[in-house]
Order: sequence, then C-alpha cells, then structure tokens
Amino acid sequence: MILGDQLRQNVTLALDTLRASKLRSSLTILGVVIGVATVMAMAAIVQGIRDQIVQTIEIAGPTTFYVIKYFSQTPLNPDRLPKDVRIRPDLTPVEAARLAMLPEVAYAGIWAQVFGRIEFEGARTQPLAIFGADEHYPDIQGGELLEGRWFTRAELRSGAAVAVLEEGAARRVFGRRRPLGSRVRVQGRSAEVIGLYQMPNNIFAPPGTETGAIVPFAMADRQFTIDKTNALWVVVKPRAGVSVSAAQGAVTVALREMRRLRPADRNSFDLVTQDQILDIWNKITGVFLLVMITLSAVALLVGGIGVMAIMMVSVTSRTREIGLRKAMGATRLDIMLQFLVEAATLTGAGGLVGIACGLGLGQLVTRAMNVEATPPLAFTLVAVAVSVSIGLVFGLIPARRAAKLDPIEALRYE
Repeated sequence: MILGDQLRQNVTLALDTLRASKLRSSLTILGVVIGVATVMAMAAIVQGIRDQIVQTIEIAGPTTFYVIKYFSQTPLNPDRLPKDVRIRPDLTPVEAARLAMLPEVAYAGIWAQVFGRIEFEGARTQPLAIFGADEHYPDIQGGELLEGRWFTRAELRSGAAVAVLEEGAARRVFGRRRPLGSRVRVQGRSAEVIGLYQMPNNIFAPPGTETGAIVPFAMADRQFTIDKTNALWVVVKPRAGVSVSAAQGAVTVALREMRRLRPADRNSFDLVTQDQILDIWNKITGVFLLVMITLSAVALLVGGIGVMAIMMVSVTSRTREIGLRKAMGATRLDIMLQFLVEAATLTGAGGLVGIACGLGLGQLVTRAMNVEATPPLAFTLVAVAVSVSIGLVFGLIPARRAAKLDPIEALRYE
C-alpha cells in the first residue's frame, strides 16, 4: 500500500514536471513519438490489407486454385524470359474447357488481364485493369451486377465486342448518363456496354489498379496483347465435397495427358492455391515491417538518448531538491524511483502520442487505398510497453546519479 502511494505520488510529480516544461518535454519525446507512430502506422496498413486479402479468398472460396504458365513471386519480363519458362506452352481455352469437364471440377475458366483506359466522348479514366473472363467473374471475385446482364454463350464463343463496366469507371466517363447500350473504347477497342458491375472493396482494387471493365475472354485474346506468362491463368473451383488436393491431382493428370508429357517429364505448368497467395503476401509485408521496425528502432534509440540527456540536466538542476528530500528521510531507493518514474512517464506519454498519430495515419492511408482496417491491438500494447521500457532503461543512469548524491553537498549546491 505504501509502495502504491509512493508510486502514485511519483507519477503526479512527473506529470507536474511535464506540465511545467511542455516544450522541453515535447522535444525530448519526439524520437519516441516518431518511432512508435511509424510502427503503428505500418501495422495498421499491413493488418488492413491482410484482412482484405483473407476476405477476398473467402469470396473466391478457400478451395479455388489457379493454373498458370510459371509460378514466380515477382512478375517476369515477357521479353526476357528464362529458357525453362520459354519452352512451356501457353494456356489455351481448349485446356480450360477440358478441365471444366472433369468430375472433380465445378468450374474452370481461362482469364486474362491487361491494363488500359476506358474512354467515352472525350472523357477517359486512368489505366485500369481490364479482365477477359466470363459470366462467372463475380462468383470468383465477388461483387454484384447493378444493371444490365453478363455475357451470353454466343458472345463468349465469338468474342463479341461487349463489356461490363465497373461502376466507378462508368461514373467517371459517363457522369450522370446511363451507360447501358452506349459504345465505349476499352484499351482503344470499341465495345458496347451491356452491364454495370460493382466490385467489392478488397486488396485487388487499390487506386490506380482497380478493375475498369470485364470483356469476353475471346475478345481480349483477339483484340488485346496479353502477357501470357504473367497475366493469363485458368481459375479452377472444385466440386462440393472434393478436396483441393484431389482436384489438383485430377487437373494435373488431365493437363499432362493433353500436353503428352511422359512420366519422367516435369509439369509444364504450375498450380497456385489461395494459401500460397496469402503466404507470398505475408513474406512481402514481413519485409516491410522488418524495415519499418529497424527504422523505428533508430528513432527510439535517439529518443532514449534524448530522455537520458534531459534527465541528466534535470538531476543537476534539482540537486538542492534532492538534498532536501534526503535530509527529510528519503532513501536512495526513493530518489531513484522518483526519477525512473519520471522518465517512464515521459516516454510513456510519447508512446501514447505516437500510437494516436500512427493509428490516425494508418486510417488515412487505408481509406485512400479503399481498404477497411482494424486497429492492431497487439501492436498497441507492445508499443506502450516498449515506450515505457525505454524510459526505464535510459532513465536508469540519471536516476542512479541522483540517488548517489550526498545530501550535505546537495544542500550546498547553488
């Protein structure tokens, strides 16, 4: 009880000291604020984006997987492909159609992606993602059809010049006008607008790379230049009750038969699961977080040194106060505890300010990216603990110096 009273008294003294010298205290904890704010902002951004990836995976279904020409964690230069990639054949609609007939598969469709502008009567968007797909696009990517319709089988087979526009892209070029039935230019090619689609908020739609339109795959294949290594894939959704491994096994066997691969030959294609996509993202964000934590550690170190320097000055300027307290019976432990609590309160306050700034910045960035983010509670608790620990560690030397002062000499100090 006595220790608790003493701790409360020391915290009160520390807060009084902070209020008495607001500018000095603010400059002292600036490094702590910057370090904690950086970590919190990055944690909020990464957490928000990861949540959206998980949400996207849940929309597509955790069992959905993709057949691609070559799996690489970074896009390959299509003009300078390695030999083992060049010798692999491109995926074809015929292969996708054959996979769709497998008893283990509920859906298989070949998709492609290019980037281009949507234009209408002089108005145009920035470059957006244009998907060559089919009417099952919303089943995989989520979202809903607001107006109009998806493609007919005849349009899919013939590669008719029709497009379903994303709502935001349509609003940018049409304004208040109704787009259905109008003809727009999609990456320079004329197409009739047959539908208006609203996509869900997810990580695959940050500003600058969001979806602009969906067209029949055959149209994209004939009229656009597709990067068939990085931007062409077959989406496969297993039937209900069929495991991912069983569906992958069936797809692998079918593709090897179609490509006439011998038992000793390696696969000339790769399969990518949702778990692999999430794992790639975790590795990328892990590197970002490591870099940010390293930079933050430097800022926290600078902040800790600043706290130690200010506390040294504080001990010198309060020498007579320390002597008076010792003369009235304060022990070395009492004096040491007083200055340790003051340093911890100083950096703790900096940590709280840094958390508020970091979370605020994280919210601004995630909103700009069209991503919903939840505050990272675990990082918040760690940030508070780290900021207080910095005060205790860097306040230890000044506190010991204050505790060792001779009371007689301290009272004589001018």
